[in-house]
Amino acid sequence: MEHMSELLVRVEAAVRETGARLTELHRPEPTRATDRPAAMRAFAELDAPAAELLRERLSALHPQAGWVAEELDTAVPTSGDWWLCDATDGAIQYLLGLPHWAVTATLLRDGEPLLAVVHAPQLGLTYTALCGTGAWLNGRPIAPSRRELAAAVVATSQPPTVPADPTAVHRAGSSLSAVLSGGVLAVRNLGPTSLQVAQVGSGHLDAFWEFGLDGANLLPGALIAAEAGAMVTDHTGAPWRPAESAGFLAAGPGTHAELARLLS
Repeated sequence: MEHMSELLVRVEAAVRETGARLTELHRPEPTRATDRPAAMRAFAELDAPAAELLRERLSALHPQAGWVAEELDTAVPTSGDWWLCDATDGAIQYLLGLPHWAVTATLLRDGEPLLAVVHAPQLGLTYTALCGTGAWLNGRPIAPSRRELAAAVVATSQPPTVPADPTAVHRAGSSLSAVLSGGVLAVRNLGPTSLQVAQVGSGHLDAFWEFGLDGANLLPGALIAAEAGAMVTDHTGAPWRPAESAGFLAAGPGTHAELARLLS
């Protein structure tokens, strides 16, 4: 485990370096692109060099690990060691000049996360976690909230759009109505999925849920939230399986059971 602790420190350094590069290029003005192809081209010009820098740094740290080529792909490798990374998680926010984006890096072994870093440079937030050891925000141990549902601020996100899943879209809409009528204080969407799930671990959010297969985006935050002590399950409260579960729920002890009831 000592070796993994040292690796986590070096992974964090690589992620911070990538975040600093992207911060230098970030502009507060929203993109001038008026259609999706133009926006994708503008983003690729910024993201591709950052992704290459992150891949170069992490591959040097653990050359035996493979590289998940596309973070939008919901498939998660189930055997061997793999780097699962997103140099600019929150592409839409980045292009719109908003600060709610992050750099993420997760090391998987046989489909399970060993370590994770979620770094939001413009928000001053750096989450780290090591399997079986704990989770930290800016170097300090974190724990989820224990607020009851009536005092809870929870978050959600739309289902992944690649590929589109009509069933997940329907569930997303009906679940929002169920949670709002169930008595929560507020529902929000605060940016990248991985960052919002990590914020459940630190108690900044009381819960996060989502429908659809989105393991690649959920895994970094899921490890952080779980290691912090939050309950990480599927939407019914059963074990969450990145490649199989149709829904996801991370919540503190005060809200998990009631939210699982509302979502299922």
